[in-house]
Amino acid sequence: MSEFIQLIVSGLSTGSIYALAAVGFTLLWQASQTINFAQGEFVMVPAFFVLVLTVKMGLPVWLAMPLAVILAVLILGALFKRLIVEPMFRHGTIPLVIATIALGILLKEMVKEFYSPLGQPFPSLFPQTVLKIGNASISVPDIANLIIAMGTIFALQLFLSGTRTGRSMQATAQNPDVAQILGVDIKRMVLYTFLINGALAAIASILITPIYLAKFSNGETLGLVAFIAAIVGGFNQIRGALVGGLLLGVIDNLSAAYFSSEYRQALPMLLLIVIILVRPQGLLGTAEGRTV
Repeated sequence: MSEFIQLIVSGLSTGSIYALAAVGFTLLWQASQTINFAQGEFVMVPAFFVLVLTVKMGLPVWLAMPLAVILAVLILGALFKRLIVEPMFRHGTIPLVIATIALGILLKEMVKEFYSPLGQPFPSLFPQTVLKIGNASISVPDIANLIIAMGTIFALQLFLSGTRTGRSMQATAQNPDVAQILGVDIKRMVLYTFLINGALAAIASILITPIYLAKFSNGETLGLVAFIAAIVGGFNQIRGALVGGLLLGVIDNLSAAYFSSEYRQALPMLLLIVIILVRPQGLLGTAEGRTV
């Protein structure tokens, strides 16, 4: 029983980080109908921002991490929207999807070429200590990652529902034409969404990289899992992305422990197929009339 509890907590911790990336997928889709297949690389790159600032430039970790978040907001948020999304969006969804796939490959190869093809150790925010709760041993990083990731998503929900800007962003996502008639600055709200996605990707990167090391290939797995989480939970609901991320994190841990680690990556794909067949809008999603 103690081992089961440990696996659940660890799965929820990892799953909450997946949820951060999945929420980014959801936000971009709601605001601009953009599917960013470079999202995994967006989670991978901020870790190398931190490494460049600490290893190459000698900055302390406590300063490098917030600077990396700012760089992610500017480069992976504002610059991504300005240079990739805006020029390609007018040509339709398929060209934009292809452009984001190409961007993901470019980011991966740039990190591999200009930093290192090898996995790099990454500083952890928390001590690698273990707490005894009953007979279960729970690591401090697992608890801290879960609290930070869940707190970030909760704060985002409060921002969207409790502030004027957040409600304007929701109005833009639900019906941009009506929102514009009511005086909402549509372009600014969409920009805010891209900036938030950059921040979420950076936070996810800082939390998950100490677990897997900083590698140029991290984005391949992270992007796929986050995309599956968003679909499983409901691509048009933030709470759905959260549930999908937590569910995949727990399934991944339990399958590796009780079945086989060789098939742990196959189970999310199996879950995705089942959800698409049984409930295409996702567990918490709502059916939409959009043409994709």
